[in-house]
Amino acid sequence: QEGQPIYLAVKGVVFDVTSGKEFYGKGAPYNALAGKDSTRGVAKMSLDPADLTHDIAGLTEEELKSLDDTFNNVYKAKYPIVGYTSRRILNEDGSPNLDFKPEDQPHFSITDEF
Repeated sequence: QEGQPIYLAVKGVVFDVTSGKEFYGKGAPYNALAGKDSTRGVAKMSLDPADLTHDIAGLTEEELKSLDDTFNNVYKAKYPIVGYTSRRILNEDGSPNLDFKPEDQPHFSITDEF
């Protein structure tokens, strides 16, 4: 919606990509990535709806490297972190993931809710 922030998640980290509205906004080339965890699509450089998921099963070594490079050098470098997906902070049974470590980004702080 116009005037609302644009969020997308990669590797369970939610980024505010509103400043890249020309890329992620309505009608923009990467709009399909917005509003969901699009980790697989980022890894494969794909906008295929089947790839717009958090699932990285079966990705090649090259795709995983591309994912890490894009995650660190594009998303973490350019866009503020605004949160995490439940898959990142909770175990499948809904209990807190005690291994959860927030991403290092100077302008983001997380409160220990557990």
